[in-house]
Amino acid sequence: MDPNRALGETPLPLFAPAPDDVAAPGPVMRPVGQGGKAPPSYLADHRARLRERFLQGGAAAMPDYELLELVLFRAIPRQDVKPLARRLIDRFGDFNRVLTAPAPRLQEVEGVGPAVVVEMKIIEAAAQRLARARVMNRPALSGWQALLDYCHTTMAHRETEQFRVLYLDRRNVLIADEEQGRGTVDHVPVYPREIIRRALELNVSALILVHNHPSGDPTPSEADIAMTARIAQAADSMGITIHDHIIIGRSRELSFRAEGLL
Repeated sequence: MDPNRALGETPLPLFAPAPDDVAAPGPVMRPVGQGGKAPPSYLADHRARLRERFLQGGAAAMPDYELLELVLFRAIPRQDVKPLARRLIDRFGDFNRVLTAPAPRLQEVEGVGPAVVVEMKIIEAAAQRLARARVMNRPALSGWQALLDYCHTTMAHRETEQFRVLYLDRRNVLIADEEQGRGTVDHVPVYPREIIRRALELNVSALILVHNHPSGDPTPSEADIAMTARIAQAADSMGITIHDHIIIGRSRELSFRAEGLL
């Protein structure tokens, strides 16, 4: 038996209202669930209350598992999703880490099928696009906090290391943001020659290096420091400036420039 069907997971059109949102004249008809039984009326009432609280107070007024319930409502329209929301938070730790968890890891959790994964990944992509729009084609140094926010949104909750290079033109406007490599939980391969080759292709004047530490601690390792020195040396030989190397941790970041490491 398909586990998704057993859980009532039925994907909805992206912008269509959920079944319990549809207004209809006359008596209210509850949607019929699996086996011909109507789901308990308290589910619709609970969902309505959560939506109202969100509209009135926003995300700040809700714990992570309730915010996650709002996301799950669309993917699983006829089941109580609170237990699944709590299982996801218990497994991954918080709302952000649930959204950014790899699809195979999400599907290890009982009750998660393709429709749930799609909803999570849509929201993750939307958050990243919003953050990216605030920094692309804008001066990076004068918009430093927005840049840090973008890096945290895209990298802080990853389970493996990721290395990105931000390419800046002569006015320090961010013209390209490219992933240079992905690795394991504590290592990512970085090739200085490829970074400089790409910088020359784009005709940029400066770089900002960024990578994350999945452990949550942004303290640089000796390998991080040595790798940064090699990239800086290669860049300097071509007249390219390294403005900074930022390590993104769980809740804070570390700047090589601020620490005197660059």
